[in-house]
Amino acid sequence: MNRPGIKTIAIVGASGQMGTLFSSDFTALGCAVTPLNRPLTDEAIRAALVDCDMLLICVPVTAMDAVLDRVMPHLAPPTILCDVGSVKVLPMKAMLDRYDGPVVGTHPLFGPVIPEGFEPRVAVVPGRDSGVGAEADIEAARAVSDLFIACGYACFPSTAEEHDRAMAIVQGLNFTSTVAFLAAARDVDSIENYVTPSFRRRLDSAHKMLTMDTELFEAISEANPFLQESNRKFMSYLSLAAGGDLDLLAERAQWWWRNESY
Repeated sequence: MNRPGIKTIAIVGASGQMGTLFSSDFTALGCAVTPLNRPLTDEAIRAALVDCDMLLICVPVTAMDAVLDRVMPHLAPPTILCDVGSVKVLPMKAMLDRYDGPVVGTHPLFGPVIPEGFEPRVAVVPGRDSGVGAEADIEAARAVSDLFIACGYACFPSTAEEHDRAMAIVQGLNFTSTVAFLAAARDVDSIENYVTPSFRRRLDSAHKMLTMDTELFEAISEANPFLQESNRKFMSYLSLAAGGDLDLLAERAQWWWRNESY
């Protein structure tokens, strides 16, 4: 069950893919869900935030500042301010700089269509973990976790920095290395005649990322403060490969199959 405190929820971006998913999930739990979509009028925002337990922002990271500027004049404690973005350090700073009430950052590590057999996990980050407001933020993070758990998702605690360092690899480096690899591959004459099953799988895996989600991945990669650090680390591993240390790299890479936690 979700904690008693979260019963009424306003969702900015409720008509988007993730907003639609969570609107359905929360409504199925018995929560009162109010959608907020463009244009965000003062009248609609004020009405949605009356006795609201949580304001959930489901918009691209590039729209975060503009949305916060629109809603903040009407937002007051004890309403929880929460987001679902793929980047945490900068968006959470933006929320904390503007709001003295409870702040929680989340990142659902899945899209609107969850693959069969994939455990849908949600990273949950309290806005303040020490000092003034920390107790309220930590309690709010517990309440948000319970809400997502009630929807069938698995939650785990994180910090904004831990999250962004991980996602700089999982999303950012995955995108930049794939772009660089396939750009290099196209420079080889007649390479399309030499596609193997394993190369085809890589092309198939990259297809949506590079034909439909390019702007999304570019935006979240550029907003992640640790992307360049991850790129440099990757370059150091490429240097090892260029030096012939493939056995060492293969040994490190095999950690994924020895580690059953993922």
